Amino acid sequence: MKALLIIDMQKGSFTPVTPRHDTPGTIERINNLATLCRKNNFPVIFIQHDGTKENVFLPNTEEWDILNELIIRESDTIISKTANDAFYKSALHDFLTKNNIQELLITGCATDFCVEATIQSALSKDYHVTVVKDAHTTGDRPHLNAKKVIEHYNWIWENMIPTDGDLKVLTEEKIIAKYLNT
Repeated sequence: MKALLIIDMQKGSFTPVTPRHDTPGTIERINNLATLCRKNNFPVIFIQHDGTKENVFLPNTEEWDILNELIIRESDTIISKTANDAFYKSALHDFLTKNNIQELLITGCATDFCVEATIQSALSKDYHVTVVKDAHTTGDRPHLNAKKVIEHYNWIWENMIPTDGDLKVLTEEKIIAKYLNT
């Protein structure tokens, strides 16, 4: 069974002060994947960062809210996290185990922090991971622009040695054609 993870697509990460690479395109691709996952009865899981420890992204504040442009349905699951790794002291692993989910489609923000940490953690737990190559985003960094950060991490993931699970990096279009239009 597959599930779509949508990591930290929250208002506080998408401000004029913190622009993200290709925000409209990333949102559109995530919404497309979510629609098809729901159609195929695959869970859609929104991971929402609770930054209470850092006094940011406080629950029930505007910065904590998921972007308005993302389509959320009642059938979707929202799981709170407190660290970059969405598995760390969260309900994610239990939810996946309870629902017999072994394959994860991973999207979200930020490529080089929460997306990366969650991918590494999922691999160490032997999940089958498909990174949606064009449905994760980040901002410019002091030494590298966002487009290059995304390109760099896609290359890393494409060349990683997986665990007992596996790791693929595919575009939204290829995932839809290969996995979701069944």
